[in-house]
Amino acid sequence: MGEPVLPNSRRTFLKSAGTVLAAGATLGLPQIIPSNVLAAAGRPGANDRLVIGHIGVGGMGGGHLGYTLARQERGDVKVAAVCDVDENRLANAAKQAKGATPYRDYRYLIERKDIDAVIIATPDHWHPVQTVHAADCGKHIYVEKPACCTIEEGKAMVAAGQRNKVAIQVGSQGRSQRECYKANLYIANGMIGKVRKVTCWHYETPADTNPVPDSEPPPELDWDLWLGPMRWRPYNARYLHGVFRWVMESGGGQIRDRGAHVMSNALWIMNADHTGPVSIEGKGVLPTKGLWDSAMTMDVTYEFKNPDWTLVWSQPGEPVPYFDREKVKNLGIREQYGAVYHGDKDTLVVWVGDGQVFTEMKAVEFKKPAGGVDVHESPSFDHHEDWFQGIKTGRKTVMNIEAGVATAFLTVLGNLSVVLGRKLQWDPVKQEIVGDEQAHRMMSRPQRYPYCL
Repeated sequence: MGEPVLPNSRRTFLKSAGTVLAAGATLGLPQIIPSNVLAAAGRPGANDRLVIGHIGVGGMGGGHLGYTLARQERGDVKVAAVCDVDENRLANAAKQAKGATPYRDYRYLIERKDIDAVIIATPDHWHPVQTVHAADCGKHIYVEKPACCTIEEGKAMVAAGQRNKVAIQVGSQGRSQRECYKANLYIANGMIGKVRKVTCWHYETPADTNPVPDSEPPPELDWDLWLGPMRWRPYNARYLHGVFRWVMESGGGQIRDRGAHVMSNALWIMNADHTGPVSIEGKGVLPTKGLWDSAMTMDVTYEFKNPDWTLVWSQPGEPVPYFDREKVKNLGIREQYGAVYHGDKDTLVVWVGDGQVFTEMKAVEFKKPAGGVDVHESPSFDHHEDWFQGIKTGRKTVMNIEAGVATAFLTVLGNLSVVLGRKLQWDPVKQEIVGDEQAHRMMSRPQRYPYCL
């Protein structure tokens, strides 16, 4: 069946932009809103500036835009374009990024020869397609976590990064945080002994207890472009914004949202980015009402070999209170998620895992001894700066695409085990499920043309 086409009468554009050619919408072609109708021309960038385009400028995307605009004031980057399928968000971004060209369709943005790099902060289901397309256009990429929604998508992202030799940073920024670095340094130097188990805890995924009926999309939203590679479905307010995380097809629950932070740190600290589990066993409680279908509570056990160790993800698990109660109060530290590293000599707790990472004082105060083990230290403990250095020098970023995909695979496999209700066997070399034909088929899913790999 062909995909439904939204009536052009439903697509209104920014009032100050005038009318965009309706023919383009009818034909499904990329559309652009000329920059000169929304913002005055900005200061021209110097030739040595990194020229950046932003794809997705709401939520985390707005935070990324604020960061690069601050860097633009310092003169080392230039924001040349912003893109979003929500006109209100696009208008706000265009107002902030003076002189940047606003786009509704990312395909026009990545075809621009003057843009060196893109920051992708769209919903999860868009990450793989946009990353592959941007890499094939020669762009360096910062893409929000989780990297992918399926195994097939993750493999395609890694292949695109490697064949195009671009620097890709996945937005699991905990690895660039100072106290995560200190925790890694502490464990790498044997301070808790051989680590055989890592237990992660996190609060439950919410349930849609008050479902609403399908309706027409709001006039500012291009619903077809928002869906992108997913199968077409009627608009429902429970799909967006933000709450796409609780739908399996576009998100996958807390294990994919925050698991992409907490388990990213675990793979890094365990030096396991380029390995993988051999088995995955998950159990959980799935919702019975509403559109949100991700497991509310769940426990997933991952077994690794050579070296042998176990990773456990639990919702809610057993939270460990942060030791400095006054600091929790003053800084608003979120203790509801983190991980315990169990060594044969001692343990170490790492709280949170994304924009905030905290660990115990014994690790914070640790000084590497002469001849000790070094671990990657992001410049200025800044995840974006680590990416910029990767672009300039060609070295691997701390959360490179291989690492980002390895973490995403943990979340994909954990959800799949819970949904199927059985243990899965995984070949970490071939990166495929073995001995289970149904589960093997579920490593990929169809994508809608033209939003496909």
